[in-house]
Amino acid sequence: MNKDIQNIAIVRLSALGDIINSAVVLQFIKKEYPNANITWICEEMFSSILKDHHYLKNLHTLTLKELKKRDNKIKVFIENLKKISTFEEFDIIIDMQGLIKSAIVSRIIGKKTHGFDKNSTRESLASLLYKTSSSIPYEENVIKRNCFVVSDALKFKITDEMILNKDNIFNYTNDFKFSKDNKNIAFIIGASWNSKKYPKELVTKVCDTLGETSYIVWGSEDERKDALWICEQSKYAKLAPKMSLKKLVGFISELDLVIGNDTGPTHIAWAQNIPSITLFGPTNERMIYETPKNIAINSPSNVNILKIDKNDFSIKEIDYKEIVKNAQRLLKW
Repeated sequence: MNKDIQNIAIVRLSALGDIINSAVVLQFIKKEYPNANITWICEEMFSSILKDHHYLKNLHTLTLKELKKRDNKIKVFIENLKKISTFEEFDIIIDMQGLIKSAIVSRIIGKKTHGFDKNSTRESLASLLYKTSSSIPYEENVIKRNCFVVSDALKFKITDEMILNKDNIFNYTNDFKFSKDNKNIAFIIGASWNSKKYPKELVTKVCDTLGETSYIVWGSEDERKDALWICEQSKYAKLAPKMSLKKLVGFISELDLVIGNDTGPTHIAWAQNIPSITLFGPTNERMIYETPKNIAINSPSNVNILKIDKNDFSIKEIDYKEIVKNAQRLLKW
């Protein structure tokens, strides 16, 4: 422990799934530095999941997309970033994202920056903006990378055992009434890329074969239409209500099982220690931390994590029977 470290800033701007997976470090930091004040900087659109987090003193939000539309706002944007450091002087600023944009944000906030070295990230120029850095292969599991860059910066160790036995990452409240007569499953059908989405026809087969109440979780209007289609085809499928991120955390935290594409809402299950099956096509199990009750099912695709192919639609080749078999096992957990 470095007794000089009291004020810690974490920069993890996006995206939802990455923020969810990154937030596991908060409990380990507080265990090692119980009196530390932790500030998180992220993009405004993802901030609600971190709002009022019990381990965060401050949450600062940015809207980076607006900079592309309004060049005259750059000066104001930089001035607002600098205000963060005047509000609180940080003993260390840890960039968990490792991109040029996150490195710039980190450096504007202060000089005591730490991030990935030039061989540990896709955008090696980011490393020029750090005072100190960590070396870990880019191909390594993302949760292990997150934990390592933080623990290395703060001079303590986060073990696999600690990650496996983690506490729930988020506090939650749930006001949704689930049936107690059967198992309650959620199927997450949305994703940022179409190639990450498991076909709705196969989702229907999974629901029918399992024969348990399966809530179809949706976000966009297109996802709602697909969810409705699935509900019309299967008597076991039910349309999940429209939910805020906070409500979604509470909803997922009370389920027996979550099945979904490689997307933020699916990762919430791991965060809350709920059994889950994550389906991968153009990405792979590097994106999650597998446990006996949080598993990955990969398509036959040979994924190159250094050059992701967004046009890889091999997820449709995952046999729905394999999902059912694993789901039945996890429902006995």
